[in-house]
Amino acid sequence: MLKLSALPKTWIFDVDGTIVIHNGHLSPEGDRLLPGVQEFFQTIPKHDLIVLITAREDKHKESLIKFLSEKQIRFDHLISGAPTGERILVNDSKPSGLLTAFAINKERDASLDLNVVIDESL
Repeated sequence: MLKLSALPKTWIFDVDGTIVIHNGHLSPEGDRLLPGVQEFFQTIPKHDLIVLITAREDKHKESLIKFLSEKQIRFDHLISGAPTGERILVNDSKPSGLLTAFAINKERDASLDLNVVIDESL
């Protein structure tokens, strides 16, 4: 379980293998959402920021945007052409002790099944 504060958040998601089938855009079937993605994205508050990152070349960006729009997957920024290696998030903790960075590694192409709880006391 991921326990979060009630403060507005920034969500950063990799695309392939996390929210869509890995390299699905290269298959005859095309992109397909992974189980749980639509449901989870609907739980993200409107005031939160969503950033998507993909190693897909820029030439695939418009078709990905169209697919996500058709599937009603909300996002604020889409970064394409990212390196295929690790994604590293560095952030400072609040003076209160609130941790402000988390990382979740999920199995490629597994459902997006995150157990998130908002704790008003944080």
